[in-house]
Amino acid sequence: MKHVAACIAALLAAGALHAQNDTANGIAQYRAMLANGNPAELFEAKGEALWKTPRGPKNTTLERCDLGKGPGVVTGAFVELPRWFADTQRVQDLESRLLTCMETLQGFDAKAIAATRFGQGEQANLEGLVAWIASESRGLKFNLPQAHAEERRMYEMGQRVFFFRAGPYDFACATCHSEDGKRIRLQDLPNLTKNPGDGIGFAAWPAYRVSSGELWGMQRRLNDCYRQQRFPFPGYASDATIALGVYMGVKSQGAKSIAPSIKR
Repeated sequence: MKHVAACIAALLAAGALHAQNDTANGIAQYRAMLANGNPAELFEAKGEALWKTPRGPKNTTLERCDLGKGPGVVTGAFVELPRWFADTQRVQDLESRLLTCMETLQGFDAKAIAATRFGQGEQANLEGLVAWIASESRGLKFNLPQAHAEERRMYEMGQRVFFFRAGPYDFACATCHSEDGKRIRLQDLPNLTKNPGDGIGFAAWPAYRVSSGELWGMQRRLNDCYRQQRFPFPGYASDATIALGVYMGVKSQGAKSIAPSIKR
């Protein structure tokens, strides 16, 4: 009887694995079909227009915005963010840096935009800008700087935040993203404590979410992760979310960006 039970268990396990592989392959094929006409391209076009169009109380463009490689230089900037900026005396990711440029160059209220709900008002415009800027570095390898002491401090902070467990479920980012082979429902969960490879994890965001029909930047992705853990929202462009970006970005060193990608 023990032998029969063991055989049945083995067959069930093999069946479950086969089903998981079929599901994963189906999702991969679905994404490949969408990639030929990625809806994120619409957000990219919007973002490029927003970058070059005079807007805000100062009626000027963002073409003098310094994303880390000099005023107006976009190509290659995305894969080196978050990084230290001397003018703000802060480590900033793409979204927080855009808020700085929108405030200083165009006269927008950065705090008001950060407090706006995702997908509405200037938040929607930010997502377009993020999509276009990311697309200008598609295929380039992540190379986040760690020369400045604040960049290294934010990496250490991001690591602590990543493994910090709390909330009603005693969850942490590491609960889902610190082991190989994990998944939730139909979604594979990459191990973000090491380099997951080209276009996976950090290297896949921002992304077009098929489930919502919207473009999500990393700030929105991280805030939603906190929601799923039943944590309070850390806030848009908060030090906690930027630190997580530094940690994941450094771990993705050398991985090629495919952003904006397609997600369920």
